[in-house]
Amino acid sequence: MYFVTATFPSDCIAYFPNYANHYILAKYRQASTIFTDVAKYFQNKLSFFFNFKAGLFERYQEKLSYVSVYFTKYTCEDPELSDIANSLARRDRVKSACLGHLEFVNGQYLKFTFPYSKNIVLLEVEGDRTHQSDQRYCEKTRMDVARKGISLNNLVSFSVLNKLK
Repeated sequence: MYFVTATFPSDCIAYFPNYANHYILAKYRQASTIFTDVAKYFQNKLSFFFNFKAGLFERYQEKLSYVSVYFTKYTCEDPELSDIANSLARRDRVKSACLGHLEFVNGQYLKFTFPYSKNIVLLEVEGDRTHQSDQRYCEKTRMDVARKGISLNNLVSFSVLNKLK
């Protein structure tokens, strides 16, 4: 579990009507029990989860410092997924990359439905520099993937402030 600061790009804020600057970021193996608990205790707030179905790769990491979440505007097929994985694996500070989808709890507060919720790509980055340098590193990584003809659009970025557990 991590205490993080979130940065939403201006074109995605409409999909997160009551977004905050700080979040708790956690990984769970059985997310279904978490969904019911969050829905029960946070009835007046919008909560969102990233449910990951496939890992592109994972390496050992000592310290998670930045998580960047992207979406594609179309569903990627196996050759495109291979291109994404190869581009990301070349980047030494990217320690994990996953594919998945975005789910909302208490979705009745949504003004707009996020149209690309099933096309999510998450990167976990290890770094000992500033959060701005991690963000620039992720932007360069995104551009490397774009050179392969696959457009990744930034959905949200999380800068890790503290490890909670």
